[in-house]
Amino acid sequence: MNDKHKQIRTVNVTRYVTPLREGGSLPAITEADDDFLYVLKFRGAGQGVKALIAELIGGEIARALGLKVPEIVFARLDESYGRTEPDEEIQDLLKASIGLNLANHYLSGSITFDPTTTVVEPGPASIIVWLDSLLTNVDRTARNTNMLMWYRELWLIDHGASLYFHHTWDNWKAFATRPFEQIKDHVLLPQASEIEQADITGKSILTASKLKSIISLIPDVWLSNEAQGTPEEQREVYYQFLNTRLAASEVFIKAALHARQAII
Repeated sequence: MNDKHKQIRTVNVTRYVTPLREGGSLPAITEADDDFLYVLKFRGAGQGVKALIAELIGGEIARALGLKVPEIVFARLDESYGRTEPDEEIQDLLKASIGLNLANHYLSGSITFDPTTTVVEPGPASIIVWLDSLLTNVDRTARNTNMLMWYRELWLIDHGASLYFHHTWDNWKAFATRPFEQIKDHVLLPQASEIEQADITGKSILTASKLKSIISLIPDVWLSNEAQGTPEEQREVYYQFLNTRLAASEVFIKAALHARQAII
C-alpha cells in the first residue's frame, strides 16, 4: 500500500465475533490483530465497494469538520478467514470479501442516539445537517439515526448511503447541483437553527487540498471498474462532485431551510 494511505491504518481481521443484523449489508463485530474490536463493512455486501468508498469519504469529511467519528481502518480478510462459519449466508459474504474491507472502531457500551431523550445543540446539529446535505446522505432519520451516544458524547456512524450519485456515475454533474430534498427527514433538522453559519464554517474547512487529501485515501483496488476510468480519473470525479457541490451550496442550504421552516 502506497504512502497516500498512511493516514488510515490497516489491520488484519482475526476473529468474526457476531453479525449486526440490523444493518442491511450484514456488518459484523470482528477482532483484529491489534486486539481491538471493529464494526466491519464487507466489500462483498449488496452495495459493494461503493458503500465502503462513501463510508470512507463521509466519515473522514465529518472528522475534518470536528465531529466525532470512530476511527476508520482498512481491514484485510485472509482467504482462510471464516471457513468455520456455520451460517451459509455469512460464509458466502466472507468469501466474497477476501482482501481489503473497511471497519470502524467498535464503541463498546455505546447506545443508539434517541432524539426524544437527548437534545443536540444548534451548532453541532446544524453542521451535521449541512454535512448530510453535502454528502446526500439519506440515512440519518428518526427511524435510523446512525448516531451513537458514548460517554455522553455524540458520535456519527455509517455514511455508506452517502454519495449515491456514484451508483449511476454518468450523471454526476447534474447530481452535484441538485437540492437534497430528503433533508426534510433528517432527525436533527428541528434543532438546526444555524445552517447558514454551518455553511460558512464547513466551506472554510473543506478546502480543495483537504478534499483531495481525503479522496486520495480511496484504495486503487476499490476503483477497479475500468468502465468508469482509471483510479485517478475516478478520484477526480469524487473531488469534482464535492467541489461543485460546495460551490453551489446555496442550493442545498435553501432546501434545508425551507424543509426546516415547514416543520417548526
